[in-house]
Amino acid sequence: MNRRAFEKLGIAFSGALAVFGCLILGFILVTVWVRGAPVLDLAFLTEPASGFGQSGGVRYQILGTLLLMTGAALVCLPVALGSVLFTTEFLRSPLLKKSFRSLIYSLNAMPTVLFGLMGYIVFGVLLDTGVSWLTGTLILAIMILPTLHISLLETVESIPTRYREAGLALGLTPGQLIRSVILPHSVSGLVTGTLLGLARAAGETAAIMFTATVFSGVTVPRSFSEPVTTLQTHILVLAQEALDPQAVSQAWGAAFVLLMGVMGLIALALFWRTRIQMEAQR
Repeated sequence: MNRRAFEKLGIAFSGALAVFGCLILGFILVTVWVRGAPVLDLAFLTEPASGFGQSGGVRYQILGTLLLMTGAALVCLPVALGSVLFTTEFLRSPLLKKSFRSLIYSLNAMPTVLFGLMGYIVFGVLLDTGVSWLTGTLILAIMILPTLHISLLETVESIPTRYREAGLALGLTPGQLIRSVILPHSVSGLVTGTLLGLARAAGETAAIMFTATVFSGVTVPRSFSEPVTTLQTHILVLAQEALDPQAVSQAWGAAFVLLMGVMGLIALALFWRTRIQMEAQR
């Protein structure tokens, strides 16, 4: 087989894999849409669940999911920003930079169940925080930290060197350079990384199932030490334990709400990055 034929075969094989992946994704989206969309209405979004999920809606599940994601973003943002600025602007050792980057990429590829296990051991057992909103927030923050760090790091490293040189030529201190040059050009990576990290966190169950959430019996947490109920846990329990077809239908409805939320975050991240890139090219 000559080189040209081998190249065509490789392109055809890659295209077939891409089509196969798109078909699987399309099948999942269509299935969730067909089974979940008929359940969705205003009452489903605003009423609490009742009867072991056989009736009612997912009001408190949506609220719990939003609380966990908001808390995780607030905790993760300053940590990710500080770590990126330290490694790009102050850390001079190439070996340490390479080691730190390898660690971040390893954390980004780590199975989420390990984050849940770590959170249970550290917070639930050693610190005795129990099942709480705070524990889930910290675990999700640690989980999305690598995603946000990588996105922000790529943005900071893409800033032209002449911008830094111009700032230094004007006599800016390192702090002034970060505030006046680095941060304004890092907004796109910060927003995109946060949205993509939250989209990943929104679909995770293993990381928070035993540390932050319960299936029923909670409404609005009055403190950080109280648990929450989330869409992820609601779907998992109904799908595994519910025998009533109505409860299974409710699980499909909750899955549809969660899927729309995740897709909305991803679409918003892509829109924001595209908009920033177009403005930068003008």
